[in-house]
Amino acid sequence: MNAAKPETRPPYNVPALVMFVVSTGLLLTAFPWYVLTHVISVGAWIAGLVLLYACGLSITGGYHRLWAHRAYQAHWSLKVFYLLFGAMAFQNSVLVWASTHRIHHANVDEVDHDPYSINRGLWYAHIGWMLRDYPSAKTDFSNARDLLEDRLVMLQHRYYLPLALFMNIGLPMLIGLAAGDVWGYLMIAGLLRLVVNHHVTFLINSLAHYWGRRPYTVENTARDNDLLAFLTYGEGYHNYHHLFQWDYRNGVRWWQYDPTKWLIAGLSWVGITRELRRVPEFRIQRAMVQRQFEAVRERMTRCKHEGRLAVIRQQLEHEMETFRATVDAWSQLQSQRIEAARGKLADQWQHSDMRQQLLLLEDRLREQRERMRSMHLQMA
Repeated sequence: MNAAKPETRPPYNVPALVMFVVSTGLLLTAFPWYVLTHVISVGAWIAGLVLLYACGLSITGGYHRLWAHRAYQAHWSLKVFYLLFGAMAFQNSVLVWASTHRIHHANVDEVDHDPYSINRGLWYAHIGWMLRDYPSAKTDFSNARDLLEDRLVMLQHRYYLPLALFMNIGLPMLIGLAAGDVWGYLMIAGLLRLVVNHHVTFLINSLAHYWGRRPYTVENTARDNDLLAFLTYGEGYHNYHHLFQWDYRNGVRWWQYDPTKWLIAGLSWVGITRELRRVPEFRIQRAMVQRQFEAVRERMTRCKHEGRLAVIRQQLEHEMETFRATVDAWSQLQSQRIEAARGKLADQWQHSDMRQQLLLLEDRLREQRERMRSMHLQMA
């Protein structure tokens, strides 16, 4: 018998490897030396923070929610801002980034097809997938034909490298020249800002698929995590996002920290963004109630108290019947809404009794969520 051939590892992705080695190496050597031996101006720290957020929001609001998911439409001026500071984030062009991200959503958690599958380990999902030319990360842009037809996106893709180098070195240098502190600005607004930008984004591919809550679905590994949301401009509500990826919001509740959502919504008031896509509240509540049913069933398999189990089983059956009735009523209302739209009566529908009925059904689901939460606690 022939001995099995050892699995050959893909070749190194040399450009990415060089970028990470150089940036990380300088941060660990030149940066601490400079900070300890020089006085860095307050202006350099402020510029670093401003550029950090400009780059971060260009990735989350632009690369991710605008181009990868088409969650809203934007004025060309905002697109140019996103393209410039997205290039400064040094995470490839919009075309490559968005196409790869769409592959991730289409094949989430699949070891051989998800470009940054968490099932290959935290290191792989965080950064390892970029260090070698893994087949799962290759794309022919067949899933991004809309981006291939976007002239601004293609202009950035064509001149991505010189643009990224200018934004990362030239812009901090020019600001530093104007402020009289070239090296301080290069260190803070250039080097430190770049490395932080990288790993903040990479946390979504790694920790956001590993650590946190799953209130909407357990069909994939994505988690909601408030700390990650704070660090990633609102991207940490990842369980919601993977179920409702076309929503311009990740933090769907008003109190959830999502500055990307606030930016998009705020700019819509002055016409810079438009056609903001939102998941209907009923669908959100429905997903949460379904998840609670699953959680109660999981607890029931571990319950050893037969008397309590019988009571919970009876309650669960009643709640299921109530849930089905609510969903059926919602489906009927949706059919009426579609008919109203066909008859060009959508505005009348919005102000009719049917609209009030829809709000009532949403309230019913919220109330059922509370009852399901109590039931879940009884199983503890």
